[in-house]
Amino acid sequence: MNVLPNFIPHTITASLLMLTTQEWILIGVIAAALIAIVFDLLRADLVAILVLAFLPLTGMVTYQEAFSGFSRSVVITIIGLFILTQALEDTGVVVWIADRLRVIGKGSEVRLLLLFMATGAMLSLAMNNIAAGAVLLPAAVQVGRESDVPPSKLLIPLAFGTLVGGMATYFTTANIIMSSLLHDQGQAALNMMSFLPTGGLIVIAALLFMALLGRSMLPSRESAMQSASPFIVSRRLTETYQLQEQLWEVRVPAGAPFVHEPLRESRIGSELGLTVVAIWRGHAALLNPAPEERIEVGDYLVVLGREDRVMRLREWGAEIGRPGEGVTGDGSPQNYFVDLAEVIIPPRSHILGQSLAELNFRSKYHLTAVALWREGLSFRSDVGAMPLEPGDALLMVGVPERIEALTRERDFLVLQSTHTARPRLPHKAGWALAITGIVLFASIINIVPASEAMMLGVAALALTGCIRLDDAYRGIEWRVVFLIAGMLPISIAMTNTGLAQRLGDGLVSLAGPWGAYGLIAGFFVITVAVTQVIGGQVTALIVGPIAVTTALSLGVNPQAVAVTVAIACSTAFLTPIAHPVNILMMGPGSYTPRDFLGIGAAMTVLTGVVLMLGMRLFWGL
Repeated sequence: MNVLPNFIPHTITASLLMLTTQEWILIGVIAAALIAIVFDLLRADLVAILVLAFLPLTGMVTYQEAFSGFSRSVVITIIGLFILTQALEDTGVVVWIADRLRVIGKGSEVRLLLLFMATGAMLSLAMNNIAAGAVLLPAAVQVGRESDVPPSKLLIPLAFGTLVGGMATYFTTANIIMSSLLHDQGQAALNMMSFLPTGGLIVIAALLFMALLGRSMLPSRESAMQSASPFIVSRRLTETYQLQEQLWEVRVPAGAPFVHEPLRESRIGSELGLTVVAIWRGHAALLNPAPEERIEVGDYLVVLGREDRVMRLREWGAEIGRPGEGVTGDGSPQNYFVDLAEVIIPPRSHILGQSLAELNFRSKYHLTAVALWREGLSFRSDVGAMPLEPGDALLMVGVPERIEALTRERDFLVLQSTHTARPRLPHKAGWALAITGIVLFASIINIVPASEAMMLGVAALALTGCIRLDDAYRGIEWRVVFLIAGMLPISIAMTNTGLAQRLGDGLVSLAGPWGAYGLIAGFFVITVAVTQVIGGQVTALIVGPIAVTTALSLGVNPQAVAVTVAIACSTAFLTPIAHPVNILMMGPGSYTPRDFLGIGAAMTVLTGVVLMLGMRLFWGL
């Protein structure tokens, strides 16, 4: 008696019962890797290294095959893409584009929405999606504020623009991976023209949808990232972060137990969890006082924290009041001349999981974090003790020179028009733009393979002085490189053990009378679902071999199926965690995960429908 559900085809049931020991081990390895990544039990790149080290021991791949990922064209192309992106940033090309958007962008909501979405798609043709989103993010916030358009109306379209732009180019990680998997199975690899027609059609459809219908589905919400005027606390910022209710004046009398004590040893921060934003001493304001700064009699401390904790200072002999009211009626400061900056923690920052206290942030950068914005919630107490997560928005207080210095740190993204990182090699912008154009042109007309075109471009950038190689090496996201190179052996093992073929044979029966269209639609749905949980890079490595094998078994064009899976890997609209560029927009847009679900579902359906149309128009299915 068959105890499995009747709707499971008998061919799949038979395939499962016939699995070999190696195939079961491989399924266990894949399941363990996915669980570790999904539940964040281990870093994704460490999971990839463990997979790389374990699979040769099982005999499913040779040692040469296990380490072949580091010499594959897919990895070489991705490394080249990171260097090309770095050159465009160092020479100021992307900053110039952002500045032009600030100038021409002021206008209606629809105009701004289309402008930033289209520009994000354009930059994604030759740049890493995250970098494209990061460089346009400050411009979108500023122009939106100047045009009285909430950033929440612009940043999801910007993120989605970079994603659909990635569907129209070869230079997207999942697209490159699918091309490599085709080559591994003896099929013709993909190139720029494999993606541009269908992906370009999706870009046009997405722009029209967002302008006509999608914008009404976007939340209208005040942003946590409203830029402040220099040297004075912005009223809108304090309201957004809910600072006003937690900002206090503390006058230090002669009998206070912390008189003559350094801030570090005063217990104001360690015991009460309060932040001293400034010290008013005589007629001078000491902004962002160092932990070694001593508290003197008669000082006015500008303190940020909860009322119950601040009131404990009264038990220590201090006098408490509100800013602007004065605690004694005379002599207290009425305004605090400070420079505020909003800072985002990028998805691939090296400081993720660490707190500001662990980083010695205040001592190193001479800035104070007074509030943190995470998924629509503002935190004002114990900010320095909270482990940092991707997309966190921090409100910083400090002198302009220190904020400007922070813009040069890759682990932080400063969102303030008065503090922008200056390009290192602006006089080389023309060369960088020309070389990028040549690389794209060579890839489109397929003069040389994309990996070769990319490496020639890197050599040209170095020879013309558009990039310093030491800077280029630092710009490479090595975690991504190790993730892809380490997970590639899973794809090889699926082919070597026959697991991909077995699963492919089982899936052929699911296509049934729908044939090629059923196969395309099925793999699109499966890939999109998996992408929302583990991201497109790993999804391409897991689903890709099965898709190509199934296409060959059914006699369907394997290149068309590979393009389908690649585009589905970029259909990361439903959840913030589906793609790092979505996470990047969370804090500045004050978004919650639910904000992505509604409009993301509509974008996913639209992408699927237009993809099927593209398969008919450009692939003859």
